[in-house]
Amino acid sequence: MIARSMCGLVAAATMLFVTGAGAQEVKHYRFAYDQPRNTGYSIAGDLFADKLKELSKGTMIIDQYPGAQLGQEPQVLQLVKAGDVEFSIVSSANTATISPQAGVMSLHYLFRDEQHVVKGLADPKVFEALKAMIEETTQGLHLIGTGSQGVRHMYSKREIHNVADIKGLKVRVQATATEDTMFPAYGAQTVHMPFGSVYTSLQTGVVDVAENSINVYLVNKHYEVAPVLNITEHEANNALVFVSDKLWQSLSAEQKGWVQAAANEISTKEPAKAFDLERSAAEKLKKMGVKVVDDVDKKSFTAIADPYLDKLAKELGPHAEKIKDLIRAIN
Repeated sequence: MIARSMCGLVAAATMLFVTGAGAQEVKHYRFAYDQPRNTGYSIAGDLFADKLKELSKGTMIIDQYPGAQLGQEPQVLQLVKAGDVEFSIVSSANTATISPQAGVMSLHYLFRDEQHVVKGLADPKVFEALKAMIEETTQGLHLIGTGSQGVRHMYSKREIHNVADIKGLKVRVQATATEDTMFPAYGAQTVHMPFGSVYTSLQTGVVDVAENSINVYLVNKHYEVAPVLNITEHEANNALVFVSDKLWQSLSAEQKGWVQAAANEISTKEPAKAFDLERSAAEKLKKMGVKVVDDVDKKSFTAIADPYLDKLAKELGPHAEKIKDLIRAIN
C-alpha cells in the first residue's frame, strides 16, 4: 500500500503542464516538513515557493506537504536521498541521523541569543561549512539553505526554575549524541521517540518533560498535557533545507541558480520571522492560562553545558569543530 502511494506521489510530481504563452513546461515539486502550517517551517515553504515561482516565471511550482504527511523527519530525509521527495526542511538534530556531525548545531548554549541565531544561520562561512559537511558525510541530497524555529524550552506539568528541578525526570529528546550527553549531565533521563508520540507520552507519564520551541508547543497543543512552559533557551531550534540529488542533477545551470536563490530567501528572512512567531505564540499561551516560567536560572545550566561545547564538537568530528568555531566567532 505504501509503495503504491509513493508511486502515485512520484507520478504526480513528474506530471507536465503546458502553459498557453510560449508553451513552457511547468513542473511541480514536493516540499515536505513535519510541522503544521503557521510554523517556521511553513514560513520557509512559502518563501521558497514564492521566490522559485517568481524566478522561474511560473515554470517551477512547489507543492507543500506539511504536518508529516510524507513521514516524520528521519523518514523524509530518506525519501529525499532516494529522490522520491524533491525538497525538505528538517531539524539539524534529525539531520544527525544521516550526518552525525550535524549534531553540532544542537549543542546547548552554542548561541548566545536571538540575534546570534539569526546572524549565524545567514552567515556565508557557516553555510559553506555546513554544506561541505553534508557533501562529505552523506549522499543523495544537497544542502541549499538554513532555517529556524526559534530556540527550545522545556515544558512539563511542573515548574523548572533551575537545573536541580529536572534531576531524575524523564525527558523526551531528539536522538543525537549531544542530547544523550547533555541531559544526563543535568541529571535527567533521556527518552527517544518520534515527535508525533510526544503528546500521548506526556499525557500518560511515559515522559515527564519535553522540549521544543514555543510555537511548536502551541500549534501541536502540547500545553494541554504539559501546561507549564519553562523558558530554558537551552538549544537553538535550527533547521536545514535540502534538495534531492536526483532532481539537482536533472536541472539546468539556470534552474539550479533559481533554486539556490529561492533557498537563500529562507536563510536570510525566515529565522527573524520565526522568532516573531515565537513572541506571538508566548502571548497567546499566557492569555490561555498557560504558566510561563520566565525566571529560569540559566546559569545553573550553562555552568554544566559550557565545558561540553569544545569537547562534544571535537568528538563529533572536524566539520563540527569548524562550524562551532565559526558560530562562536560571530559578534
